[in-house]
This record gives sequence, structure tokens and C-alpha cells, in this order.
Amino acid sequence: MLRDPSAEFAGTMLLTIFGLGVNCQAVLSSNTRVSSPKGDWTSVTLGWGAAIALGVWVSGGISGGHINPAVTLAMATWRKFPWKKVPAYIFAQLMGALVGAAIVYANYFHALDVFEGGKGIRTLKTAGLFSTFAADYITNVSAFFSEFLATAILVFVILALTDRGNAHTPAGLLPLALFITFIGIAAGLGFAINPARDLGPRLLTSMVGYGKAVYTFRHQYWVWCPIIAPFLGAQFGALLYDTFLYNGDDGLFSK
Repeated sequence: MLRDPSAEFAGTMLLTIFGLGVNCQAVLSSNTRVSSPKGDWTSVTLGWGAAIALGVWVSGGISGGHINPAVTLAMATWRKFPWKKVPAYIFAQLMGALVGAAIVYANYFHALDVFEGGKGIRTLKTAGLFSTFAADYITNVSAFFSEFLATAILVFVILALTDRGNAHTPAGLLPLALFITFIGIAAGLGFAINPARDLGPRLLTSMVGYGKAVYTFRHQYWVWCPIIAPFLGAQFGALLYDTFLYNGDDGLFSK
């Protein structure tokens, strides 16, 4: 009974460790007091691609490798994934992301001190290494649309990759296909595209000194953009796929 949620926990934890780890390495190493530069947007994109691939490789054969609450909810809505499993999956994903963030935070603790300019100083300047915060020029509406669009594309592609009536991807190669997909999304649209990947680390940052600023940023931006937008985007991506492309017997529109 615990095997599936445990797999989701482990997969999401790995996703978060490698993803947040490459964020920290690329940004913190730009400070010469920390290190010589060791990353850029290319390495961040590749690192997140590797993160999702490894997370799905670890969990896919056991739980299906959702590692994303938006994907779990879409699968329950559109692919007859058991609704009774949804709460356990989402809780496991959230806890996996929180624990993964805690591991990365511990690993980069001293580098964060140097980058922030003093021991124990924690501001939004480094909170963005763990959770998403829109750039000054991006409105909340634009940020919402970006998360909605990117998650819709992610779920649309996942359904295509797992559709036996389409170019069905062998289970062992699905993580590689997702690696390519995520690189494209990260390079062209950005992310979170995963409510657990954002909320878990955000909870961690509020516990370790960043305070309420991670929640009060732009009047609860954290609820609308990295949480609600991915959930809605995932549903929309599945709706599009099933309306125009899917003819399997387990879809919502199947007879």
C-alpha cells in the first residue's frame, strides 16, 4: 500500500535535488567569493531535464512516475487513475519536494551565506533558487499564462508518449523522451509546471529564515501562478489531446 506513494516521494525528491541543485550551482558560483562560474541557462535546462528523467526512471515502474500533482490529477480525470490514490500521491510528491529542497539547502548552506552577504541572511535574492518568483517586468497574468501553457504542453506530450494508438514510447525510454520534452519547455517557456516542485521548497524556505516574504510576494502569487495555473493547464492539455487525438478505451470521452 505504501509502495506507490514511496516511489512518488523518491522520484519527486530526486527531481527536486537535481533541479534545485543545478539552480544553486549556476547562480551561487557566479559570486567569486563562492567559486568560479560553473553554470548558465544551458546547464540549468539540462540539469532539470536530467532531474525529471531520473525521477521518472526511479518511480515509473512502480507508481507510474507522475512526480507532479498536476499530472496525477489529470490522469485521474482523463485516464481512470484511481481517485482514492490521488491524496496519497500528492502528499508524497509534496513531501518528496520538501525533503529534496532541505537536502539541497543543507548542501549549499554556506554558499548561500556568502552570496547573501552574511551568516543567516536570507532574502528573495536566493529564495528564487528554490521556488519561482516572477521577474519585475512580468505581470502576474503573464506568469499565470506561462505556467498554464507550459503545463498544458507537458501533459499533452505525456499523453502522446503513453498512447498505444500513437507513437507509444517503451516504458524504459519514457524518461528519455521526457528529458527532451523538459529541455524544450525549460528553454522556450520556463517552469515550475509542477505544484509540488514549487510549494515543497517554498515551505522549506519559510522554515529556514526566509519568512513570510515567500508567500506575500505579489499578493499570493505563489497560489495562482505555480499551483493553480499548472493544475488548470494540465487539465486543458489533456482535454485537447483527448478531444482531437485520443481514441483509446480509457479516456473520458470513450464509449
